[in-house]
Amino acid sequence: MTPPKSTLWPIDPHTRGKHQVLRNYLNAWLPIMGSYNGRILFIDGFCGPGQYEGGEDGSPLIALKALRDHHAKERFRAKISFLFVDSELPRTAHLATCVAPLKQELGNRAEIEIRTGAFDTTVGGIAQGHSAKGEQLAPAFVMIDPFGVSDTPMSTIAEIFKHPQSEIYVSVMWDYIDRFHMTKEFPPHLDALFGTPDWREPLALDDWGARKRGLFSLYKQQLKVNGAEQVVHFELYEGDKLIYAIFHGSKHRKACDRMKQAIWKVAPFDGMAFRPGEEGLVSLFADDRSQLEAQLLKEFGDAEWRQIEELEAWIQGDATVYHSGHLRSALKELEEAKRVEARPAPGKKRRGITYPPGSAVRLTRPY
Repeated sequence: MTPPKSTLWPIDPHTRGKHQVLRNYLNAWLPIMGSYNGRILFIDGFCGPGQYEGGEDGSPLIALKALRDHHAKERFRAKISFLFVDSELPRTAHLATCVAPLKQELGNRAEIEIRTGAFDTTVGGIAQGHSAKGEQLAPAFVMIDPFGVSDTPMSTIAEIFKHPQSEIYVSVMWDYIDRFHMTKEFPPHLDALFGTPDWREPLALDDWGARKRGLFSLYKQQLKVNGAEQVVHFELYEGDKLIYAIFHGSKHRKACDRMKQAIWKVAPFDGMAFRPGEEGLVSLFADDRSQLEAQLLKEFGDAEWRQIEELEAWIQGDATVYHSGHLRSALKELEEAKRVEARPAPGKKRRGITYPPGSAVRLTRPY
């Protein structure tokens, strides 16, 4: 997407996908983090003017309305701080007018700050400043949605991940990278984006699919090298054309699981659909769970008894694109196929094909 020259611009259809994921995730993140912390922080590093040419909400308004409209907001104990950052003064000025009514509605429930500045120096500087003082940043969700590839260095993401309760939601613009990586001004930007010059090898491949797989695998690897412990990777397609990739990095399995759930909820729209970054999974919306069943048998099919909590921990993490809501239906299918035995928790009786806390399962691979 070309950076707009005007203060407002029409919304692209593919932007709706990112916004739906954001809304879904915040509906889960706010009550979890807001109930157990004194302060939490939402940072939008490329916030824009707050709305589009047709009046549609931008990400800052989506985030503020997620709090305003949340059914459990009265139970949140945290002070919720919103920091909106953009490099263009006309955008931040317009955002201020959009935010004013919501600021009044939210009252002392939220702190709202708008800054004009570059993402890396503003947000990276905040994270670095806390580290220098030996202080931890409040639990933070950092949205990184740039127009290109020159403003989101891996070094800034590394600063964010120095704080253990921080997570990032970043869009990687594949079209920019694939079309322009051979131009002379691009290599330094890509070195910064990936935090390594190793992107040159996958981008030199002739096969489009191999280039994409190699590049996104490197980006996921670099997120982990620089502090993420769990990385979710999904891609948005228009038909068979890849538009962008989303990466969510965190240090916690529960955050990973909630992000996977948020993405799975986004039904195809306007000819577009999310696909997992995992090779071979074309659609999120097939009822067939055979690929998850195969993954479970590969991981746990050694005929050893395992607590259901061990399988839950595995599916919550980034070893699979499936989420915890898929586990029990897959186990049920495997049990009906005689690939799973189950036993209830000590002192309990089993009622039907269920897997309550404390129960154990034994999976066996077919021979």
